[in-house]
Amino acid sequence: MRARHPLPRLWLMTDDRQGEGLWDALARLPEGAGVVFRHYSLAEPERRALFEDVRHTARERGLVVLSAGTQFPGADGVHNGHGAGIRTASAHGLGEIRRAERRGADLIFLSPVFATRSHADAQPLGPLRFASLARRTQLPVVALGGMNETRFRSLRGAYGWAGIDAWSA
Repeated sequence: MRARHPLPRLWLMTDDRQGEGLWDALARLPEGAGVVFRHYSLAEPERRALFEDVRHTARERGLVVLSAGTQFPGADGVHNGHGAGIRTASAHGLGEIRRAERRGADLIFLSPVFATRSHADAQPLGPLRFASLARRTQLPVVALGGMNETRFRSLRGAYGWAGIDAWSA
């Protein structure tokens, strides 16, 4: 793993459905946490403008911020894309874990661990399958999908956890 930036253990995945609640979620994150800025449904100019606002807030709060897909200027890295800084990848099974390794990811978001509103139709991995998959890589694995602090403490093999609703509630 390349040492570009400390890898956060706590993450917020931004989502279009957060609306103005995004700002409350950012305020709940502890210093050193990470933010993966997604907001895929926005037109590019609006997405870049919102990213700049999130990035500004993240800097004030001591947060790491990644942009998803395309790396925006000022991001600490990119999620599911190519660029400088921290590189993270989504995975839902062993094949995607191996692909993330080949592409030089620094960290993997493995999901969904539990049932989640974001992917209501997806079959959850559950704690046992999550642990089995997490053991099969040397990369840090962040649990995503229906996660919160209590569920994280019960998981084996998780480097950290990420959420949407957990930070918005």
